[in-house]
Amino acid sequence: MTATTWNRDARPEGPGAGVDEELDVIALGRRIRYLRKEKGMTLDDICALVETAPSHLSLVENGKREPKLSLLKSLAAALGVSVDDLLGAEPPSRRAALEIELERAQRGPLYDSLGLPKVRISSRLPMDVLESLVGLQRELEHRLDEQAATPEEARRANTKLREEMRQRNNYYQEIEQEAERILKASGHTGGPLSHHRAADIAEYLGFSLRYVSNLPHSTRSVTDLKNHRIYLTQSGRADHDPRSVLLQALGHYVLGHQTPADYADFLSQRVATNYFAASLMMPEKETSAFLQRAKKERTLAVEDIRDAFAVSYESAAHRFTNLATEHLGITCHFQKVHETGILHKAYENDGVNFPADHTGAIEGQTICRYWTSRVVFDVADKFRSFEQFTDTINGTYWCTARTERHSSGMYSLSIGVPFEHVKWFRGRDTKERCQSKCPDENCCRRPPAELSSTWFGNAWPATRANTHLLAAMPTGAFPGVDETEVYRFLEEQA
Repeated sequence: MTATTWNRDARPEGPGAGVDEELDVIALGRRIRYLRKEKGMTLDDICALVETAPSHLSLVENGKREPKLSLLKSLAAALGVSVDDLLGAEPPSRRAALEIELERAQRGPLYDSLGLPKVRISSRLPMDVLESLVGLQRELEHRLDEQAATPEEARRANTKLREEMRQRNNYYQEIEQEAERILKASGHTGGPLSHHRAADIAEYLGFSLRYVSNLPHSTRSVTDLKNHRIYLTQSGRADHDPRSVLLQALGHYVLGHQTPADYADFLSQRVATNYFAASLMMPEKETSAFLQRAKKERTLAVEDIRDAFAVSYESAAHRFTNLATEHLGITCHFQKVHETGILHKAYENDGVNFPADHTGAIEGQTICRYWTSRVVFDVADKFRSFEQFTDTINGTYWCTARTERHSSGMYSLSIGVPFEHVKWFRGRDTKERCQSKCPDENCCRRPPAELSSTWFGNAWPATRANTHLLAAMPTGAFPGVDETEVYRFLEEQA
């Protein structure tokens, strides 16, 4: 199965690509056998020349023993080739390539898990049988890869990544340093990053920009790595800041991303490029200094970050989580919750008790209706942020939240901190307070007794089925992206 390669340095392909030393020995053995038979020599013939036992050379040819350098030199001389020729990566024939691939597969964990007997690979194995066995192995791997891209696998990947973010306090120094280097090199001296300066950064990195009206529908941008062009579209939607879309595209290049190996890799890359874009639009030194001044004055507020750097409230909230613990010593949590109460994005390093399933995943879970992120939907004043204290089983938290409309509905965006840190924030004088006993079902999962006594057994709602929840995750190296559509787009632009 050939991997998709959209990265700058395509991963090597073929039987000898990206394998460990044991599998290289398999390729070496097949090459020695091929060259020996091409010269019409038997094992006994060549063993007499290189002074080794036929049983030993047989193990070498079958990839079960690594030859010493002295034996390799003797074999190369006997076969009339150089040592480099013996160690070459390219299989000497199609049959040799298939034999190597089958041998490699039979030594792998997938074949072991099937409990099947191993096929003896020799010159007596018919070519059509060899091709069928390799084809079956490829198809099995392909189908298992597709099965792995399930919503459950995605939730597990999210859980693992969130754990890493928690351990690092959501702070990635290596990305901060790279962003600082690029800002300095491109001439940015402070203040909000303008569209013009974002274009300067692209030019500094060697990319030209093209705005088109026919960008593939499954993409926000397309990068032509062959000609160093980035294709963008001018959209009326407010969901995505054009600067952020451009900087995320550049992030893949700057951070040296390769084609994602799986969904977890894809997700990790996406988080990294979002972080990279934020660290350019809200530089670490400038933003941390801004936050430290506000902390000293006890007026920390997410909307002030938004206004100072001309970014969205969501971007400002994310950036606060990057820097709050590292530079201010404040633990915190972030939530993005749909108007239906479903949690879409979250981060925490302050011990807040997010609802979770048996895998530890929190995405798709329902947030307690008494939390700030739910109460804010019922607040009439949508212009200012809403603040509330919430008493939970893990302690008291103060949260600030506001709602924003996106193409998929209304969302609340909230930042919360433990009670001990509220003294640094504007809005700490709020009189709003709620109590949450979740995960106790009597908190908000069950309807009040008086309503149940009246309506239990007398209501039959017609649910709105979210059919996408029943489907597997989109397959491919970049989930949901139609590769054919992207390649045809690039071909037309070229």
